[in-house]
Amino acid sequence: MTHWPTFDDVIAAHDRIAPYIHRTPVLTSEFINGLAGCELYFKCENLQKAGAFKARGASNAVFGLTDEQAARGVATHSSGNHGTCLSYAAGRRGIPCTVVMPRTAPQAKKDAVKGYGGRVVECEPSTTSREAVFAEVVAETGAEFVHPYNDLRVITGQATCSRELMEQAPGLDAVIAPIGGGGMVSGTCLTLSNIAPGVKIYAAEPEQADDAARSFRAGHIIADDAPVTVADGLKVPLKENTWHYVSNHVTDILTASEQEIIDAMKLIWKRMKIVMEPSSAVPLATILKNPDIFAGQKVGVIITGGNVDLDKLPWQ
Repeated sequence: MTHWPTFDDVIAAHDRIAPYIHRTPVLTSEFINGLAGCELYFKCENLQKAGAFKARGASNAVFGLTDEQAARGVATHSSGNHGTCLSYAAGRRGIPCTVVMPRTAPQAKKDAVKGYGGRVVECEPSTTSREAVFAEVVAETGAEFVHPYNDLRVITGQATCSRELMEQAPGLDAVIAPIGGGGMVSGTCLTLSNIAPGVKIYAAEPEQADDAARSFRAGHIIADDAPVTVADGLKVPLKENTWHYVSNHVTDILTASEQEIIDAMKLIWKRMKIVMEPSSAVPLATILKNPDIFAGQKVGVIITGGNVDLDKLPWQ
């Protein structure tokens, strides 16, 4: 039987990771509010350590290890941000980290993993290849597997983000975050179901990688092996732990086209002067696409990361 984390676990995680993360700012834009027809409060995890919210979950997992576990190091598979953040956290604890990454992952993300002292092992850009290569790495190193999102230590770390958001922007009617594997959305569910059960939770997904939306409608996990979308952080499927939170607590999963995602990303760069990656633009894209759902409400929008390849901007 799974021991699901409690809000006490979230508080303990927040205390554990506090020395290693930023309490990221919440920003607003009157111009974007005018376009959206609601009040948006952007939780800027693009300004987080290592450039993404995943520093929270990775730090909670790494600093929660016993000394015996830590000595063998940690390993994961990741299209970028989780690998970067796990390398960051492992470096802070002084332990080795190996990351299996698709060869097609942005070079900036591969460089970031190496920059924090991690080792990159490349695989083909499919879930099947990723898992096969990863199995070889664990057999070779004996490292502790820290899954990018289907790990309750990681989900509990991600839950600290919405805890901060609720303190920084009280009175929200809804919170929306991008969904790939569902780690951030699950953490949001964990926090809000405990401290603000009346706040609606939405997930935002690319139309071209909409397996979470299809899963949500079908009532069971539907996994795509290798979807193609500009939102490279949202290509992975839900797993059993994240499905537990999504199926029990999410109000709806909304989707946006590739062009809508690019337009929303450009809008935030232009009006808010902050760098964020395509995956982070999906929530705003879905809000602008569905004005009736959010009309007149106060909505928390989690900008999940800012690790974008500046040589390959999607509008170039």
